[in-house]
Amino acid sequence: MARKRVEAESATATGTTTSMVRGKDGSAFGRWKKATSTEPKAKKAKKEKKGNNPNKPKRPPTAFFIFMDEFRKAFKEANPDSKDVKKVAKEAGEKWKCMTDEEKKPYVSKAAELKAEYDKALEANNAEIEDDQDEGGSEKEGAEQEVQEVLDEE
Repeated sequence: MARKRVEAESATATGTTTSMVRGKDGSAFGRWKKATSTEPKAKKAKKEKKGNNPNKPKRPPTAFFIFMDEFRKAFKEANPDSKDVKKVAKEAGEKWKCMTDEEKKPYVSKAAELKAEYDKALEANNAEIEDDQDEGGSEKEGAEQEVQEVLDEE
């Protein structure tokens, strides 16, 4: 059984029409929505994806993950037969929450050092990529130039 629609069309100052749609429970009170035009929407141009760069440096761990590395080692020494990853993560999270800022300071400073190194490596990598693009252009352009040269020779 198809639902009935209650249409209340009114011309507004902008010239758009609105219609009221029945609610899911069948009541006459529903939400208002603008009438859709019959013209098909223009498709948006797809953005070109940046290619994956295998030389891109890996992001550094945060202070918590640096803490987790040390905590896992200590936990494994204290509980060599425990294989429960969930338990280790829970206890580490609880300990991290209970730690003061002074206790977290070595982990935070180590994370800041690693972040600074990462930023330098990323800048160097980006500069290298820009140099490669400036010199040779893209592979597609290079291939097109070669084809054009061959056609010119003939």
